[in-house]
Amino acid sequence: MDYQVKSVAKHCVESGDALQPGDVYFSALVERFGQLQRLDYSEHAWKGPPEGTVGYWRNRVAPSPVGQKRTLDADVVMAYFEQLSDDGNPAEEKFRYIMALLLLQKRRLRIEASRWDGDVELLQLWGMRGDGPYEIRNQQLTSEEIDQLQSELNAKLAAEWT
Repeated sequence: MDYQVKSVAKHCVESGDALQPGDVYFSALVERFGQLQRLDYSEHAWKGPPEGTVGYWRNRVAPSPVGQKRTLDADVVMAYFEQLSDDGNPAEEKFRYIMALLLLQKRRLRIEASRWDGDVELLQLWGMRGDGPYEIRNQQLTSEEIDQLQSELNAKLAAEWT
């Protein structure tokens, strides 16, 4: 059975202090509301595993890659896209749309059809590996909005990678 566990957080869950490259930190995998959640603590804020801990470990924040540009992993984007699709948060709808466009470009999704619900166009997508179906509202974004959302998405994905 595979579990999706996020990489180390940028800040300590207890103190809010930034976790910097080289810092020692503790991570706890905690069961909450029937789901596994990763909590990261700075070394000085760690007081032992919290209630509901399934497992925990000690590690060190990896050094930042200097001048290294990472290529975008379509599987990472797809996993994030699916996570947002499952959450159904309307505030993330534009990010889902941008990710859908990116995944269409990377040939991880394909458009099967579109339909209209009143004055809203909904794109019906399937994953190339049989995942889906997904229904995405066509956001009708301007090129400036797309650029802004792409920058925000890149920052979110970069935070997940480090």
